Amino acid sequence: MRPQRLLPLIVATALFIENMDSTAISTSLPQIAADLGVEPVALKLALTTYMLALAVFIPISGWIADRYGARRIFIGAIAVFLLGSLGCAASHGLGQLVAGRFVQGIGGAMMVPVGRLVLLRSVEKAELVRALSWLTVPAMLGPMLGPVLGGAITTYAHWRFIFLINLPMGALGMWLAWKHIPELRQVVGPLDWRGFLLSATGLALAMFGLSAVGRGLVPGTAIAVCVLVGAGLIGAYVRHARTHPHPLLHLDLLRIPTYRAGVLGGSLFRIGIGATPFLLPLMLQLGFGLDPLQSGLVTFTSTAGAMVMKVVAPRILNRFGFRPVLVWNGLFASILLCVFGLFRADTPYALMVGVLLASGCFRSLQFTSINAIAYADIDQARMSQASSLAAMAQQIALALGVTVGGYALSLASVLTGRPDGTPINFTFAFLSVGLVSAASVFQMRKLSPDAGAEMAGHAQAGQEVAEPKVEARPQA
Repeated sequence: MRPQRLLPLIVATALFIENMDSTAISTSLPQIAADLGVEPVALKLALTTYMLALAVFIPISGWIADRYGARRIFIGAIAVFLLGSLGCAASHGLGQLVAGRFVQGIGGAMMVPVGRLVLLRSVEKAELVRALSWLTVPAMLGPMLGPVLGGAITTYAHWRFIFLINLPMGALGMWLAWKHIPELRQVVGPLDWRGFLLSATGLALAMFGLSAVGRGLVPGTAIAVCVLVGAGLIGAYVRHARTHPHPLLHLDLLRIPTYRAGVLGGSLFRIGIGATPFLLPLMLQLGFGLDPLQSGLVTFTSTAGAMVMKVVAPRILNRFGFRPVLVWNGLFASILLCVFGLFRADTPYALMVGVLLASGCFRSLQFTSINAIAYADIDQARMSQASSLAAMAQQIALALGVTVGGYALSLASVLTGRPDGTPINFTFAFLSVGLVSAASVFQMRKLSPDAGAEMAGHAQAGQEVAEPKVEARPQA
């Protein structure tokens, strides 16, 4: 099998266990909360802690892979993720569950970004969109099976088994990686420890403070201190990165227009989408009275639509180009996200399924386009740096999505004076995150009409694709 097919399928095993784990947990939130004796909204800490660990440790994933070898780090990362899964399965309180999710996040921080780095360095740019489709189609089986499998396990067995079902697939991924993934290495400078401490501590404090807003889980003064100190440390890292010869995160990459659109615009889009796995199962179960299995059977259709779109995404990009797709498709996907808030208990299931199916298609096309355009003008020497920064921004955005969605739901409950599960509260929450997602369109509109032409297949035979302006590409 050719590398543009074999390598994505191997990396997809890591995405599979990560996505299935997360979506299965989302479906079972009410039951997990009842068993642990906390409110369902409080479990956003378990979701955001995982994403927080990703954001903290992803920045060093590229350096570690370059220094010690991509294959070795990829296999070790899967092992750490599985160890965290065992910890989650054995947890008997919210604190233990959060700790297990944090260990999972450490593994995930190395697992998926390093696997993506292998792909980016092993496949030609002209084949990258197709390779990304090969990567994400099998990986989408995780979020498609996750809601149904998680709902069935929670309904007929126990939610703890959710964390054990990814062990066989993880073991398979480790074996395939040992057999087929090349041990890619590069000469790198010393690790920027000061930059790592500044960015890690700043992100951890800021994200923890934001995720703890509402419900009195943490005193308001402590939340404010965490957010302010975290923001100050992040600002200190920005100043540090401007003068350090080998900064941990190369922020100057954001000067490249295509990379800036993929990272900044993509982050806004992901904030809205990141709230969906948290809000939708809660609405279906708390608001409409569905059991976990029924909820999973409804929500999995969104992923089914995403799988269909992954197959045809390269053709759509070839036909229309990146800029029109990122603008109009992003707008349609955001509108459908707002429509989720109009669902009610008496809404026909066929209508709900149809909207979720269409939403999955538009969302999937947007993610494929964002992930590809970010690397359109990145050379191989800076690929690991670009991959680390983009992956960190992605996880911060997803964590903010859960935070914004949970806060919007809590705020709506206060304004309406009704419990969280009241449908009108979810209307407000989905409208809020949908508008955030739609704001990404303003960043995408700044792209040039021929942005990503080489990847989209617009370059004519024998004609060289135009390079970006010199000032737009930072020096290696």
